[in-house]
Amino acid sequence: MARHTGPYFAYGTGMNILTSFARSVGLLPLTALILVSACSRRDASKAEAETAKVWAPEELTSVNKVPAAAITAAMQARLAEEAPPTIDRQQWRRTKALYKAYGNKPLWLTSEGLHETRTRALTDAILAAHSDAMRIDDYPISRLASALAAIKGTREPTAEQFAEADVVFTASYVALGEDLLTGQINPKTVAQSWFVDPMDENVDSALARGLRIDALDRSLATMRPQDADYRGLRAELDRYRKLVLAGGWPRVPLAGSVKPGERIDPAVATALRARLTAQGFTIAEAAPGDTGRRPVAAPAATYDRSLASAVAEFQARSGIVVDSMLGGETLEALNKPAQYRLAQIAANMERFRWLPRSLGARYIFVNVPAFRLEAWEGGKIALEMKVIVGQEYEDRATPVFSDSMEYVVFRPYWLVPPGIAEKEIFPKGPGYLAANNMEVYTAQGETRIRQRPGDDNALGKIKFMFPNDFNIYLHDTPDRELFKEDVRAFSHGCIRVERPDRLANWVLGWPQDRIDQAMNSGPDDRTVKLPKKIPVYIAYITTYMRGGQLYFGNDLYSRDDKLMEVVAPAAMPTAQAVAAVQALRRIAER
Repeated sequence: MARHTGPYFAYGTGMNILTSFARSVGLLPLTALILVSACSRRDASKAEAETAKVWAPEELTSVNKVPAAAITAAMQARLAEEAPPTIDRQQWRRTKALYKAYGNKPLWLTSEGLHETRTRALTDAILAAHSDAMRIDDYPISRLASALAAIKGTREPTAEQFAEADVVFTASYVALGEDLLTGQINPKTVAQSWFVDPMDENVDSALARGLRIDALDRSLATMRPQDADYRGLRAELDRYRKLVLAGGWPRVPLAGSVKPGERIDPAVATALRARLTAQGFTIAEAAPGDTGRRPVAAPAATYDRSLASAVAEFQARSGIVVDSMLGGETLEALNKPAQYRLAQIAANMERFRWLPRSLGARYIFVNVPAFRLEAWEGGKIALEMKVIVGQEYEDRATPVFSDSMEYVVFRPYWLVPPGIAEKEIFPKGPGYLAANNMEVYTAQGETRIRQRPGDDNALGKIKFMFPNDFNIYLHDTPDRELFKEDVRAFSHGCIRVERPDRLANWVLGWPQDRIDQAMNSGPDDRTVKLPKKIPVYIAYITTYMRGGQLYFGNDLYSRDDKLMEVVAPAAMPTAQAVAAVQALRRIAER
Protein backbone atom coordinates (compact mmCIF):
# COMPACT_ATOMS: atom_id res chain seq x y z
CA MET A 1 0.00 0.00 0.00
CA ALA A 2 1.27 3.47 -0.81
CA ARG A 3 0.10 5.04 2.48
CA HIS A 4 1.90 2.43 4.54
CA THR A 5 3.29 1.73 7.92
CA GLY A 6 6.29 -0.48 8.51
CA PRO A 7 8.90 -1.75 10.95
CA TYR A 8 11.78 0.41 12.07
CA PHE A 9 15.26 -0.72 11.08
CA ALA A 10 17.91 -1.81 13.55
CA TYR A 11 20.90 0.51 13.53
CA GLY A 12 24.07 -1.10 12.26
CA THR A 13 22.24 -3.85 10.35
CA GLY A 14 21.38 -4.27 6.71
CA MET A 15 24.80 -3.19 5.39
CA ASN A 16 25.04 -6.01 2.85
CA ILE A 17 21.51 -5.30 1.71
CA LEU A 18 22.27 -1.59 1.23
CA THR A 19 25.52 -2.37 -0.60
CA SER A 20 23.68 -4.69 -2.96
CA PHE A 21 20.95 -2.11 -3.39
CA ALA A 22 23.51 0.60 -4.19
CA ARG A 23 24.99 -1.59 -6.91
CA SER A 24 21.53 -2.41 -8.28
CA VAL A 25 20.19 1.10 -8.67
CA GLY A 26 23.42 3.09 -8.43
CA LEU A 27 24.05 5.92 -5.98
CA LEU A 28 26.12 7.96 -8.42
CA PRO A 29 23.29 8.80 -10.88
CA LEU A 30 21.79 11.14 -8.26
CA THR A 31 24.68 13.55 -8.87
CA ALA A 32 23.76 13.65 -12.52
CA LEU A 33 20.11 14.24 -11.66
CA ILE A 34 21.03 17.19 -9.46
CA LEU A 35 23.26 18.63 -12.17
CA VAL A 36 20.31 18.48 -14.55
CA SER A 37 18.19 20.50 -12.11
CA ALA A 38 21.01 23.06 -11.84
CA CYS A 39 21.64 23.28 -15.58
CA SER A 40 22.52 26.46 -17.44
CA ARG A 41 19.92 28.83 -18.84
CA ARG A 42 20.64 27.51 -22.33
CA ASP A 43 20.16 23.89 -21.21
CA ALA A 44 17.04 24.86 -19.27
CA SER A 45 15.50 26.42 -22.39
CA LYS A 46 16.22 23.24 -24.32
CA ALA A 47 14.66 21.17 -21.53
CA GLU A 48 11.55 23.37 -21.54
CA ALA A 49 11.22 22.95 -25.31
CA GLU A 50 11.46 19.17 -24.98
CA THR A 51 8.95 19.13 -22.13
CA ALA A 52 6.54 21.23 -24.19
CA LYS A 53 6.22 18.52 -26.87
CA VAL A 54 2.85 16.81 -26.62
CA TRP A 55 2.30 13.06 -26.66
CA ALA A 56 -0.93 11.23 -27.43
CA PRO A 57 -1.67 7.49 -27.63
CA GLU A 58 -1.49 6.04 -31.12
CA GLU A 59 -4.61 5.17 -33.10
CA LEU A 60 -3.85 1.47 -33.23
CA THR A 61 -5.37 -1.18 -35.46
CA SER A 62 -2.98 -3.86 -34.25
CA VAL A 63 0.05 -4.38 -32.03
CA ASN A 64 2.61 -6.81 -33.42
CA LYS A 65 -0.21 -8.41 -35.48
CA VAL A 66 -2.53 -8.66 -32.45
CA PRO A 67 -5.82 -6.79 -33.11
CA ALA A 68 -6.07 -3.60 -31.07
CA ALA A 69 -9.73 -4.37 -30.30
CA ALA A 70 -8.70 -7.63 -28.61
CA ILE A 71 -6.11 -5.80 -26.49
CA THR A 72 -8.62 -3.12 -25.49
CA ALA A 73 -11.16 -5.79 -24.48
CA ALA A 74 -8.48 -7.57 -22.42
CA MET A 75 -7.53 -4.28 -20.77
CA GLN A 76 -11.12 -3.63 -19.73
CA ALA A 77 -11.37 -7.14 -18.31
CA ARG A 78 -8.13 -6.61 -16.37
CA LEU A 79 -9.32 -3.26 -15.00
CA ALA A 80 -12.45 -4.96 -13.71
CA GLU A 81 -10.31 -7.28 -11.60
CA GLU A 82 -8.33 -6.61 -8.43
CA ALA A 83 -5.46 -4.11 -8.45
CA PRO A 84 -1.87 -5.35 -8.73
CA PRO A 85 -0.13 -5.93 -5.38
CA THR A 86 0.99 -2.69 -3.63
CA ILE A 87 -1.51 -0.59 -5.64
CA ASP A 88 -4.10 0.77 -3.22
CA ARG A 89 -7.78 1.46 -3.86
CA GLN A 90 -7.30 5.15 -4.64
CA GLN A 91 -4.46 4.47 -7.06
CA TRP A 92 -6.54 1.80 -8.81
CA ARG A 93 -9.39 4.29 -9.13
CA ARG A 94 -6.99 6.83 -10.62
CA THR A 95 -5.64 4.21 -13.01
CA LYS A 96 -9.14 3.61 -14.37
CA ALA A 97 -9.80 7.37 -14.53
CA LEU A 98 -6.62 7.87 -16.55
CA TYR A 99 -7.71 5.32 -19.13
CA LYS A 100 -11.10 7.00 -19.33
CA ALA A 101 -9.44 10.38 -19.88
CA TYR A 102 -7.56 8.92 -22.85
CA GLY A 103 -10.54 7.15 -24.43
CA ASN A 104 -9.67 3.73 -22.97
CA LYS A 105 -6.75 3.39 -25.40
CA PRO A 106 -3.50 1.56 -24.60
CA LEU A 107 -1.07 4.07 -23.09
CA TRP A 108 2.24 2.19 -23.42
CA LEU A 109 1.93 0.40 -26.77
CA THR A 110 2.80 1.16 -30.39
CA SER A 111 2.06 -0.86 -33.49
CA GLU A 112 5.40 -2.65 -32.93
CA GLY A 113 4.87 -3.51 -29.26
CA LEU A 114 5.88 -1.65 -26.09
CA HIS A 115 6.73 2.04 -26.48
CA GLU A 116 10.42 1.61 -25.65
CA THR A 117 11.23 5.24 -24.79
CA ARG A 118 8.29 5.83 -22.48
CA THR A 119 8.32 2.43 -20.75
CA ARG A 120 12.06 2.81 -20.17
CA ALA A 121 11.55 6.34 -18.78
CA LEU A 122 8.96 5.07 -16.30
CA THR A 123 11.02 2.01 -15.34
CA ASP A 124 14.09 4.16 -14.74
CA ALA A 125 12.05 6.62 -12.66
CA ILE A 126 10.70 3.82 -10.46
CA LEU A 127 14.17 2.33 -10.01
CA ALA A 128 15.42 5.82 -9.10
CA ALA A 129 12.67 6.44 -6.53
CA HIS A 130 15.29 5.69 -3.87
CA SER A 131 16.89 9.07 -4.68
CA ASP A 132 13.70 10.67 -3.33
CA ALA A 133 13.80 8.50 -0.20
CA MET A 134 10.75 6.55 -1.32
CA ARG A 135 10.13 2.84 -0.79
CA ILE A 136 10.66 1.09 -4.12
CA ASP A 137 8.76 -1.96 -2.93
CA ASP A 138 5.63 0.21 -2.77
CA TYR A 139 5.47 -0.24 -6.55
CA PRO A 140 4.48 -3.44 -8.39
CA ILE A 141 8.06 -4.16 -9.45
CA SER A 142 7.60 -7.93 -9.65
CA ARG A 143 4.49 -7.54 -11.80
CA LEU A 144 6.32 -5.06 -14.03
CA ALA A 145 9.18 -7.53 -14.40
CA SER A 146 6.77 -10.39 -15.21
CA ALA A 147 4.88 -8.27 -17.74
CA LEU A 148 8.08 -7.15 -19.44
CA ALA A 149 9.43 -10.69 -19.50
CA ALA A 150 6.23 -11.98 -21.09
CA ILE A 151 6.43 -9.41 -23.89
CA LYS A 152 10.18 -9.60 -24.47
CA GLY A 153 10.42 -13.36 -24.05
CA THR A 154 8.21 -14.32 -26.99
CA ARG A 155 7.84 -13.28 -30.63
CA GLU A 156 4.06 -13.39 -30.49
CA PRO A 157 2.67 -12.00 -27.23
CA THR A 158 -1.04 -12.44 -26.67
CA ALA A 159 -3.67 -9.73 -26.29
CA GLU A 160 -3.84 -10.55 -22.59
CA GLN A 161 -0.08 -10.15 -22.18
CA PHE A 162 -0.10 -6.76 -23.93
CA ALA A 163 -3.10 -5.70 -21.82
CA GLU A 164 -1.44 -6.80 -18.57
CA ALA A 165 1.74 -4.89 -19.41
CA ASP A 166 -0.16 -1.73 -20.32
CA VAL A 167 -2.30 -1.79 -17.18
CA VAL A 168 0.63 -2.51 -14.85
CA PHE A 169 2.65 0.32 -16.40
CA THR A 170 -0.29 2.71 -15.97
CA ALA A 171 -0.86 1.69 -12.36
CA SER A 172 2.87 2.10 -11.68
CA TYR A 173 2.85 5.56 -13.26
CA VAL A 174 -0.12 6.56 -11.11
CA ALA A 175 1.48 5.24 -7.92
CA LEU A 176 4.83 6.94 -8.55
CA GLY A 177 3.25 10.21 -9.65
CA GLU A 178 0.88 10.31 -6.67
CA ASP A 179 3.74 9.65 -4.25
CA LEU A 180 5.93 12.37 -5.78
CA LEU A 181 3.04 14.83 -5.67
CA THR A 182 1.64 14.14 -2.20
CA GLY A 183 3.99 11.70 -0.43
CA GLN A 184 3.88 8.01 0.37
CA ILE A 185 2.57 8.34 3.92
CA ASN A 186 -0.62 9.86 5.32
CA PRO A 187 0.60 12.31 8.01
CA LYS A 188 -2.43 11.50 10.16
CA THR A 189 -1.10 7.96 10.66
CA VAL A 190 2.21 9.13 12.15
CA ALA A 191 1.09 11.74 14.72
CA GLN A 192 2.29 14.83 12.86
CA SER A 193 -0.46 17.37 13.73
CA TRP A 194 -0.24 18.29 10.05
CA PHE A 195 -3.21 20.21 8.66
CA VAL A 196 -1.85 21.55 5.36
CA ASP A 197 -4.20 20.67 2.49
CA PRO A 198 -2.34 18.08 0.33
CA MET A 199 -4.37 19.10 -2.75
CA ASP A 200 -5.38 15.49 -3.44
CA GLU A 201 -8.15 16.68 -5.73
CA ASN A 202 -5.52 18.01 -8.16
CA VAL A 203 -3.60 14.75 -8.49
CA ASP A 204 -5.89 13.27 -11.19
CA SER A 205 -5.45 16.27 -13.46
CA ALA A 206 -1.71 16.45 -12.75
CA LEU A 207 -1.32 12.78 -13.73
CA ALA A 208 -3.30 13.28 -16.93
CA ARG A 209 -1.27 16.37 -17.86
CA GLY A 210 1.99 14.65 -17.01
CA LEU A 211 1.26 11.74 -19.32
CA ARG A 212 0.68 14.16 -22.23
CA ILE A 213 4.28 15.35 -22.13
CA ASP A 214 6.43 13.57 -24.68
CA ALA A 215 9.58 13.71 -22.52
CA LEU A 216 8.10 11.50 -19.80
CA ASP A 217 11.32 11.44 -17.80
CA ARG A 218 11.23 15.24 -17.46
CA SER A 219 7.50 15.15 -16.77
CA LEU A 220 8.00 12.77 -13.85
CA ALA A 221 10.89 14.87 -12.53
CA THR A 222 8.63 17.95 -12.31
CA MET A 223 6.22 16.11 -10.01
CA ARG A 224 8.67 16.16 -7.09
CA PRO A 225 9.17 19.38 -5.07
CA GLN A 226 11.23 21.80 -7.15
CA ASP A 227 12.68 24.07 -4.46
CA ALA A 228 16.37 24.26 -3.58
CA ASP A 229 15.78 22.83 -0.09
CA TYR A 230 14.42 19.58 -1.49
CA ARG A 231 17.23 19.32 -4.04
CA GLY A 232 19.70 19.87 -1.21
CA LEU A 233 18.14 17.10 0.87
CA ARG A 234 18.32 14.72 -2.12
CA ALA A 235 22.04 15.39 -2.36
CA GLU A 236 22.48 14.92 1.40
CA LEU A 237 20.51 11.67 1.26
CA ASP A 238 23.01 10.43 -1.29
CA ARG A 239 25.95 11.58 0.86
CA TYR A 240 24.61 10.02 4.06
CA ARG A 241 23.92 6.72 2.34
CA LYS A 242 27.58 6.63 1.35
CA LEU A 243 28.50 7.49 4.95
CA VAL A 244 26.43 4.55 6.18
CA LEU A 245 28.01 2.28 3.57
CA ALA A 246 31.44 3.39 4.81
CA GLY A 247 30.54 2.42 8.38
CA GLY A 248 29.15 5.70 9.69
CA TRP A 249 31.12 7.43 12.43
CA PRO A 250 32.64 6.44 15.80
CA ARG A 251 30.97 7.03 19.14
CA VAL A 252 32.49 9.64 21.43
CA PRO A 253 33.22 7.70 24.67
CA LEU A 254 32.81 10.41 27.26
CA ALA A 255 30.98 10.46 30.56
CA GLY A 256 30.41 13.87 32.10
CA SER A 257 31.32 17.11 30.34
CA VAL A 258 34.35 19.10 29.21
CA LYS A 259 34.67 22.86 28.74
CA PRO A 260 37.02 24.52 26.23
CA GLY A 261 40.55 24.62 27.62
CA GLU A 262 40.03 21.74 30.04
CA ARG A 263 41.85 18.44 29.94
CA ILE A 264 40.33 15.70 27.80
CA ASP A 265 41.21 12.04 27.42
CA PRO A 266 43.28 11.77 24.20
CA ALA A 267 41.15 8.80 23.10
CA VAL A 268 38.00 10.93 23.46
CA ALA A 269 39.62 13.78 21.52
CA THR A 270 40.62 11.40 18.73
CA ALA A 271 37.11 9.93 18.54
CA LEU A 272 35.58 13.41 18.57
CA ARG A 273 37.78 14.58 15.69
CA ALA A 274 36.94 11.48 13.67
CA ARG A 275 33.22 11.87 14.44
CA LEU A 276 33.07 15.52 13.35
CA THR A 277 35.24 14.98 10.29
CA ALA A 278 33.06 12.09 9.11
CA GLN A 279 30.00 14.35 9.07
CA GLY A 280 31.90 17.03 7.16
CA PHE A 281 32.93 19.53 9.83
CA THR A 282 36.30 21.18 9.32
CA ILE A 283 38.65 21.21 12.31
CA ALA A 284 41.43 23.76 12.07
CA GLU A 285 44.85 22.85 13.32
CA ALA A 286 45.35 24.32 16.79
CA ALA A 287 48.23 26.74 17.20
CA PRO A 288 50.81 25.70 19.80
CA GLY A 289 49.48 26.54 23.24
CA ASP A 290 46.03 27.52 21.86
CA THR A 291 44.05 25.89 24.65
CA GLY A 292 41.69 28.67 25.54
CA ARG A 293 42.93 28.71 29.14
CA ARG A 294 46.05 29.10 31.17
CA PRO A 295 48.16 27.32 32.25
CA VAL A 296 48.72 25.53 28.92
CA ALA A 297 48.24 21.77 29.03
CA ALA A 298 49.64 19.32 26.53
CA PRO A 299 47.68 19.90 23.24
CA ALA A 300 46.96 16.19 22.81
CA ALA A 301 45.20 16.12 26.16
CA THR A 302 43.37 19.47 25.90
CA TYR A 303 39.94 20.36 24.57
CA ASP A 304 41.41 23.21 22.52
CA ARG A 305 39.79 26.11 20.67
CA SER A 306 39.92 24.45 17.24
CA LEU A 307 38.00 21.41 18.48
CA ALA A 308 35.60 23.52 20.56
CA SER A 309 34.90 25.71 17.52
CA ALA A 310 33.94 22.66 15.45
CA VAL A 311 31.70 21.48 18.30
CA ALA A 312 30.03 24.92 18.38
CA GLU A 313 29.33 24.64 14.65
CA PHE A 314 27.94 21.14 15.21
CA GLN A 315 25.67 22.48 17.96
CA ALA A 316 24.42 25.30 15.72
CA ARG A 317 23.55 22.82 12.99
CA SER A 318 21.97 20.30 15.38
CA GLY A 319 19.35 22.43 17.17
CA ILE A 320 21.41 22.61 20.36
CA VAL A 321 22.26 25.62 22.53
CA VAL A 322 25.65 26.82 21.30
CA ASP A 323 28.08 26.88 24.23
CA SER A 324 31.06 24.91 22.80
CA MET A 325 30.87 22.53 25.79
CA LEU A 326 31.18 18.81 25.25
CA GLY A 327 28.58 16.97 27.29
CA GLY A 328 24.91 16.22 27.87
CA GLU A 329 22.75 17.03 24.87
CA THR A 330 25.77 17.55 22.62
CA LEU A 331 27.13 14.07 23.32
CA GLU A 332 23.70 12.57 22.76
CA ALA A 333 23.50 14.26 19.34
CA LEU A 334 27.07 13.30 18.43
CA ASN A 335 26.34 9.66 19.22
CA LYS A 336 23.22 9.41 17.07
CA PRO A 337 24.19 6.81 14.44
CA ALA A 338 24.59 7.85 10.82
CA GLN A 339 21.60 5.59 10.02
CA TYR A 340 19.47 7.71 12.34
CA ARG A 341 20.44 10.91 10.54
CA LEU A 342 19.82 9.19 7.20
CA ALA A 343 16.29 8.34 8.33
CA GLN A 344 15.74 11.95 9.45
CA ILE A 345 16.66 13.21 6.00
CA ALA A 346 14.25 10.71 4.44
CA ALA A 347 11.48 11.72 6.87
CA ASN A 348 11.79 15.39 6.03
CA MET A 349 11.84 14.79 2.30
CA GLU A 350 8.46 13.14 2.87
CA ARG A 351 7.29 16.24 4.76
CA PHE A 352 8.27 18.39 1.78
CA ARG A 353 6.11 16.18 -0.44
CA TRP A 354 3.16 16.82 1.88
CA LEU A 355 3.29 20.51 1.00
CA PRO A 356 1.43 21.90 -2.04
CA ARG A 357 3.59 21.80 -5.13
CA SER A 358 3.08 25.53 -5.66
CA LEU A 359 3.04 27.80 -2.60
CA GLY A 360 2.26 30.94 -4.60
CA ALA A 361 4.14 33.87 -6.10
CA ARG A 362 4.17 35.69 -2.75
CA TYR A 363 3.90 33.86 0.56
CA ILE A 364 5.19 33.49 4.13
CA PHE A 365 6.85 30.28 5.28
CA VAL A 366 7.51 29.61 8.97
CA ASN A 367 9.57 26.56 9.88
CA VAL A 368 8.89 25.90 13.56
CA PRO A 369 11.95 23.70 14.36
CA ALA A 370 14.23 26.26 12.66
CA PHE A 371 12.65 29.18 14.59
CA ARG A 372 12.65 31.12 11.32
CA LEU A 373 10.25 33.04 9.08
CA GLU A 374 10.84 33.59 5.38
CA ALA A 375 8.84 35.92 3.14
CA TRP A 376 9.05 34.75 -0.47
CA GLU A 377 8.41 36.80 -3.58
CA GLY A 378 9.14 35.91 -7.19
CA GLY A 379 10.90 32.69 -6.23
CA LYS A 380 13.35 34.43 -3.86
CA ILE A 381 13.51 35.21 -0.15
CA ALA A 382 12.57 38.86 0.21
CA LEU A 383 12.72 38.91 4.01
CA GLU A 384 13.76 36.51 6.80
CA MET A 385 13.85 36.74 10.56
CA LYS A 386 13.90 34.79 13.81
CA VAL A 387 10.66 33.70 15.44
CA ILE A 388 9.55 32.40 18.83
CA VAL A 389 7.20 29.41 18.71
CA GLY A 390 5.03 27.34 21.05
CA GLN A 391 6.49 25.48 24.00
CA GLU A 392 6.93 21.72 23.87
CA TYR A 393 3.69 21.04 25.74
CA GLU A 394 0.84 19.47 23.79
CA ASP A 395 -1.56 22.35 24.45
CA ARG A 396 1.08 24.95 23.51
CA ALA A 397 2.68 23.31 20.47
CA THR A 398 2.38 25.34 17.27
CA PRO A 399 0.36 23.24 14.77
CA VAL A 400 1.24 22.69 11.11
CA PHE A 401 -1.32 24.32 8.82
CA SER A 402 -1.79 26.92 6.11
CA ASP A 403 -4.15 29.84 5.63
CA SER A 404 -4.19 33.32 4.12
CA MET A 405 -3.18 36.53 5.88
CA GLU A 406 -6.02 39.06 5.47
CA TYR A 407 -5.28 41.99 7.77
CA VAL A 408 -3.03 43.44 10.44
CA VAL A 409 -3.96 45.15 13.70
CA PHE A 410 -1.80 48.01 14.97
CA ARG A 411 -1.52 48.54 18.73
CA PRO A 412 -3.85 45.59 19.44
CA TYR A 413 -5.64 44.50 22.59
CA TRP A 414 -4.54 41.07 23.74
CA LEU A 415 -7.74 39.09 24.17
CA VAL A 416 -6.54 36.52 26.68
CA PRO A 417 -7.71 33.00 25.72
CA PRO A 418 -10.08 31.58 28.38
CA GLY A 419 -7.73 28.70 29.21
CA ILE A 420 -4.80 31.02 29.89
CA ALA A 421 -7.01 33.41 31.89
CA GLU A 422 -8.33 30.58 34.06
CA LYS A 423 -4.97 28.92 34.74
CA GLU A 424 -2.51 31.80 34.76
CA ILE A 425 -4.26 35.16 35.41
CA PHE A 426 -7.48 34.94 37.42
CA PRO A 427 -5.72 33.07 40.29
CA LYS A 428 -3.27 35.98 40.69
CA GLY A 429 -6.01 38.42 41.65
CA PRO A 430 -6.95 42.04 40.80
CA GLY A 431 -3.52 43.38 41.70
CA TYR A 432 -1.90 41.39 38.91
CA LEU A 433 -4.44 42.69 36.40
CA ALA A 434 -3.83 46.30 37.38
CA ALA A 435 -0.04 45.91 37.32
CA ASN A 436 -0.18 44.43 33.80
CA ASN A 437 -2.63 46.94 32.29
CA MET A 438 -5.40 44.33 32.04
CA GLU A 439 -9.14 44.70 32.36
CA VAL A 440 -12.16 42.45 32.77
CA TYR A 441 -14.91 42.64 30.17
CA THR A 442 -17.93 40.62 29.08
CA ALA A 443 -18.17 38.90 25.68
CA GLN A 444 -21.07 36.68 24.67
CA GLY A 445 -22.15 36.42 28.28
CA GLU A 446 -18.72 35.29 29.52
CA THR A 447 -16.29 37.13 31.75
CA ARG A 448 -13.05 37.65 29.83
CA ILE A 449 -9.72 39.42 30.28
CA ARG A 450 -7.90 41.63 27.84
CA GLN A 451 -4.68 43.57 28.03
CA ARG A 452 -4.84 47.17 26.85
CA PRO A 453 -2.57 48.37 24.01
CA GLY A 454 0.81 49.70 25.07
CA ASP A 455 4.52 49.03 25.29
CA ASP A 456 4.06 46.04 27.61
CA ASN A 457 1.22 44.40 25.69
CA ALA A 458 1.95 40.69 25.16
CA LEU A 459 1.27 41.09 21.43
CA GLY A 460 3.54 44.09 21.14
CA LYS A 461 2.50 46.81 18.72
CA ILE A 462 1.12 44.77 15.81
CA LYS A 463 -0.40 41.41 15.02
CA PHE A 464 -0.75 39.71 11.63
CA MET A 465 -4.01 37.86 11.15
CA PHE A 466 -4.76 34.84 8.97
CA PRO A 467 -8.04 33.57 10.51
CA ASN A 468 -7.84 29.85 11.25
CA ASP A 469 -9.34 27.15 13.44
CA PHE A 470 -6.29 27.12 15.74
CA ASN A 471 -6.42 30.81 16.71
CA ILE A 472 -2.74 31.13 15.69
CA TYR A 473 -1.27 34.37 14.36
CA LEU A 474 2.02 36.26 14.06
CA HIS A 475 2.72 39.16 16.39
CA ASP A 476 5.25 41.51 17.93
CA THR A 477 6.49 41.03 21.50
CA PRO A 478 7.95 43.26 24.23
CA ASP A 479 10.31 40.43 25.26
CA ARG A 480 13.03 41.23 22.73
CA GLU A 481 15.76 39.49 24.74
CA LEU A 482 14.29 36.07 23.94
CA PHE A 483 15.41 36.37 20.31
CA LYS A 484 19.01 36.02 21.52
CA GLU A 485 18.30 32.45 22.60
CA ASP A 486 19.27 29.58 20.27
CA VAL A 487 16.20 27.47 21.12
CA ARG A 488 13.17 29.78 21.04
CA ALA A 489 10.11 27.83 22.20
CA PHE A 490 8.45 30.09 24.76
CA SER A 491 4.97 30.99 23.50
CA HIS A 492 1.51 29.51 24.08
CA GLY A 493 1.34 28.55 20.39
CA CYS A 494 1.25 31.84 18.50
CA ILE A 495 4.39 33.00 16.71
CA ARG A 496 6.34 36.07 17.79
CA VAL A 497 8.38 37.74 15.05
CA GLU A 498 11.75 39.43 15.42
CA ARG A 499 11.16 42.35 13.02
CA PRO A 500 7.43 43.10 12.96
CA ASP A 501 8.03 46.54 11.43
CA ARG A 502 9.78 45.07 8.39
CA LEU A 503 7.15 42.34 8.03
CA ALA A 504 4.42 45.00 8.11
CA ASN A 505 6.26 46.94 5.44
CA TRP A 506 6.39 43.82 3.25
CA VAL A 507 2.76 42.71 3.68
CA LEU A 508 1.21 46.20 3.39
CA GLY A 509 3.63 47.92 1.04
CA TRP A 510 3.60 51.06 3.19
CA PRO A 511 6.67 53.29 3.63
CA GLN A 512 8.60 52.44 6.79
CA ASP A 513 7.89 55.78 8.47
CA ARG A 514 4.16 55.18 8.09
CA ILE A 515 4.56 51.72 9.65
CA ASP A 516 6.52 53.22 12.56
CA GLN A 517 3.89 55.88 13.16
CA ALA A 518 1.04 53.35 13.17
CA MET A 519 2.92 51.11 15.63
CA ASN A 520 4.00 53.83 18.03
CA SER A 521 1.38 56.56 18.12
CA GLY A 522 -1.98 55.01 17.50
CA PRO A 523 -4.84 54.95 17.10
CA ASP A 524 -5.22 51.82 19.23
CA ASP A 525 -6.59 48.54 17.89
CA ARG A 526 -6.56 49.77 14.28
CA THR A 527 -7.32 47.12 11.67
CA VAL A 528 -5.80 47.49 8.19
CA LYS A 529 -6.80 45.13 5.41
CA LEU A 530 -4.03 43.80 3.16
CA PRO A 531 -4.16 44.87 -0.50
CA LYS A 532 -4.13 41.17 -1.40
CA LYS A 533 -4.29 38.05 0.75
CA ILE A 534 -0.94 36.36 1.38
CA PRO A 535 -0.66 32.58 1.89
CA VAL A 536 0.97 31.60 5.20
CA TYR A 537 2.47 28.16 5.74
CA ILE A 538 3.39 26.97 9.22
CA ALA A 539 5.62 23.93 8.69
CA TYR A 540 7.49 21.40 10.81
CA ILE A 541 10.71 20.51 8.97
CA THR A 542 13.41 19.20 11.30
CA THR A 543 16.08 18.60 8.65
CA TYR A 544 16.65 21.46 6.24
CA MET A 545 19.20 23.40 4.20
CA ARG A 546 20.52 26.85 5.03
CA GLY A 547 23.34 28.57 3.19
CA GLY A 548 24.13 25.31 1.40
CA GLN A 549 24.61 23.48 4.71
CA LEU A 550 22.51 20.68 6.22
CA TYR A 551 20.86 21.40 9.58
CA PHE A 552 19.22 18.92 11.94
CA GLY A 553 16.76 21.14 13.76
CA ASN A 554 15.25 20.76 17.20
CA ASP A 555 12.48 18.15 17.20
CA LEU A 556 10.55 20.27 19.69
CA TYR A 557 7.38 18.24 19.71
CA SER A 558 8.91 14.74 19.32
CA ARG A 559 7.33 14.12 15.94
CA ASP A 560 10.33 12.61 14.17
CA ASP A 561 10.48 9.10 15.60
CA LYS A 562 7.09 7.83 14.39
CA LEU A 563 7.67 9.18 10.89
CA MET A 564 11.25 7.87 10.80
CA GLU A 565 10.00 4.46 11.78
CA VAL A 566 7.85 4.31 8.66
CA VAL A 567 10.29 5.88 6.18
CA ALA A 568 13.28 3.87 7.41
CA PRO A 569 12.85 1.10 4.77
CA ALA A 570 13.27 3.81 2.11
CA ALA A 571 16.67 4.60 3.58
CA MET A 572 17.62 0.99 4.36
CA PRO A 573 15.93 -1.21 1.73
CA THR A 574 14.79 -4.74 2.40
CA ALA A 575 16.29 -7.85 0.83
CA GLN A 576 13.03 -8.37 -1.08
CA ALA A 577 13.26 -4.85 -2.57
CA VAL A 578 16.86 -5.47 -3.64
CA ALA A 579 15.95 -8.75 -5.37
CA ALA A 580 12.95 -7.19 -7.13
CA VAL A 581 15.00 -4.23 -8.35
CA GLN A 582 17.73 -6.50 -9.67
CA ALA A 583 15.20 -8.63 -11.56
CA LEU A 584 13.46 -5.64 -13.13
CA ARG A 585 16.79 -4.05 -14.07
CA ARG A 586 17.94 -7.21 -15.86
CA ILE A 587 14.73 -7.56 -17.83
CA ALA A 588 14.47 -3.85 -18.70
CA GLU A 589 18.02 -3.87 -20.10
CA ARG A 590 17.44 -6.80 -22.46
